Amino acid sequence: MSRTRTLARLPAADACSCARFVALLRAINVGGRNIIAMTALRDCMTDLGANDVATYIQSGNVLFDGAGRNADAWTTRIEVGLSERFGYGATVLLRSHAQLRAVVQGAPPGFGDELDRYRDDVLFLKEPLTATEAIVQVQAREGVDVAVVGPGVLYFSRLSALAAHSHLTRLVGMPIYKRMTIRNWRTTSTLLTMLDEREASDP
Repeated sequence: MSRTRTLARLPAADACSCARFVALLRAINVGGRNIIAMTALRDCMTDLGANDVATYIQSGNVLFDGAGRNADAWTTRIEVGLSERFGYGATVLLRSHAQLRAVVQGAPPGFGDELDRYRDDVLFLKEPLTATEAIVQVQAREGVDVAVVGPGVLYFSRLSALAAHSHLTRLVGMPIYKRMTIRNWRTTSTLLTMLDEREASDP
């Protein structure tokens, strides 16, 4: 399978009142730490002023409509609100509908197509960290891993048969790890589908 390095610019986040976002919460419901029920998370987002809030699985993926605030305002609002409500230092990576579409469409050829052979993950990066800066620190192990630059992300593939030897596990102990959150390809593409369905259902 061809897996080439690509670079794409992250589109500007939508700022209009109808903007749809996905908030990717970092480090919740992992290893018994920062446990947050999805019902409580949806209630908190609604209290913060988000419209049409929905969550996907337990890893902290929140879809919502922007209610007139831009991405920067929402990021700050959510991080402060979650920290106060749930008592932990919340980190949120926000992507607009257009930005998430760019991530999915910008994936390397074949990425996510061979789930029986590869574990394909998307490493979402928190600004001001860029993909070109991150790729220098995120080392891929030859013959096991492939890391590819994308729009505000790194695409990271591991051979399933050799996943125990992947360098991805080294990220946990690196400072850069605090500036990213990881979603597998299925979750990433499903979130885009959910946003697309919302758009299609608009009157």
